Amino acid sequence: MLAEIAILVTTVYLHRGLAHRALRVHPVAEFPFRVMIWLMTGMKPREWTAVHRLHHAATDTDQDPHSPLVLGFWRVQLANAALYRRTARDGVTVDRYAKDLQPDWFDRWFFDRAWLGLGTGVVILCLALGWQTGLLAAVVHMTTYLGLSGAINAVGHTYGKQPHDNSATNGRLLALVTAGEGLHNNHHSVPTAARFSRGHAEFDPGWWLARSLAAVHLATIRHETLPVRTR
Repeated sequence: MLAEIAILVTTVYLHRGLAHRALRVHPVAEFPFRVMIWLMTGMKPREWTAVHRLHHAATDTDQDPHSPLVLGFWRVQLANAALYRRTARDGVTVDRYAKDLQPDWFDRWFFDRAWLGLGTGVVILCLALGWQTGLLAAVVHMTTYLGLSGAINAVGHTYGKQPHDNSATNGRLLALVTAGEGLHNNHHSVPTAARFSRGHAEFDPGWWLARSLAAVHLATIRHETLPVRTR
C-alpha cells in the first residue's frame, strides 16, 4: 500500500508535473507531495527530474542513464536506484536539465537530507505499528517501490506492445501496479501529455488522480493527450 502511494505521487508530481510540465500542481497540494516523496523515498525532486529529462533526450543510447537495451535488463531492474544516483551526482546533469528547479528553504533544511526523510518515515511507521512491524513494513515498502521503479525502465523498454513509433513498450499489467507508468510507449509518444492511457482497457490511475486534482482546482492540466503517429 505504501509503495503504491509513493508510485502514485511519483508519477503525478515528479514525472507528469515537474519533469514534463504536463500539469501544474497547486501549492496547497504540492507541499504534501514534497513531504511524501521525502518521507517515502528520500529522493530530491530536481535530481529525479534531471535524470528523467536526460532519459528522454537520449532514450536507449549510450547517454541514457538506465536503458536496458544498452546496460542489460537485469542491471536496470536491480540497480535502477544506483543508476539514477550516479547520473544525478555527476556534476553535470542536474545543472543542465533542472535549471528551473532551484532549491528553496525547505529543500536546504529538510528535503535535500534524504537520510532525515527516510529515517523520519521509519520512525513514524514504528510508532504507528510497533518497532518490529514498522521495520518490516519499511523494508517491504522500499523493496516494492524500488522493484516497481526498476520495472518501469527495464520492462518498459523490453517487453510489451509498441503501437507508437518509439523504443518504449506498453504493458497493461505493469501499468495497473505502477499508476499508469507501464503505458510507457504511449508516454514516450507524447511526453507532455498528462494522460498515458489511450484505450478503454488501459489503466492509468495517475491520470485519475491528476484529473481529480484538476476538478477541485488543485492542478492545471497542460495537455491531456495529443494525436500521435502509430506504427
